[in-house]
Amino acid sequence: MKKIDHSNLRAQPGKEDFKGKYESKNFISRSLVKNYYRAVKSLLDLTSDVITAHEVGIGEGYSTQKLRPWIPSLSGSEFVPELIRNAKHNNPGVTIFQESVYDLKKGENSVDLVFFLEVLEHLDYPEIALSEIKRISKRYLIIGVPNEPLWRILNICRFKYISNLGNTPGHLNHWSKSQIIELIQEHYGNVIAVKSPIPWTIILAEKTEIRN
Repeated sequence: MKKIDHSNLRAQPGKEDFKGKYESKNFISRSLVKNYYRAVKSLLDLTSDVITAHEVGIGEGYSTQKLRPWIPSLSGSEFVPELIRNAKHNNPGVTIFQESVYDLKKGENSVDLVFFLEVLEHLDYPEIALSEIKRISKRYLIIGVPNEPLWRILNICRFKYISNLGNTPGHLNHWSKSQIIELIQEHYGNVIAVKSPIPWTIILAEKTEIRN
């Protein structure tokens, strides 16, 4: 696997606001987040025999708060050390530690399912990240990314990031629904189901053997 030089990445996760939508008092924002996790739960309900799960890229652990009631044994990790204290505070009893998605600490086939929610669009090397997630996952992946170009169109409609054509700061990658499905099929496995709560694409995939 390619050795990643973290000092030379475009991604700046410590400078990005991952918690804004969880703390928003705006009714529309709160409804969008609610629909997002309703879609995640509906995909999780399609899986079988999931006991252990690991969430990669948890930020301050707001997403983990949503997920932990659904999984008997959930752990989480975050690359930015400064975010981990709040993540642990927000999720007492959940094992949370620092790691890079390019060098995950868990062993091969060590968890039934990996959650990878709103992280892939921030990465310099999404294909390498998916390969590493595939290594630790025994079977399933649930991944969520912005649905482009809808994401940027909606940003422009609310007069956000106009100079960047609606692109949210920190988003290095942009996929339509068909493009992210193709990426997952190539680097992880079979796509079982897809949900499209506005303005995201959320996918449940099942691991297949590495292609030659």
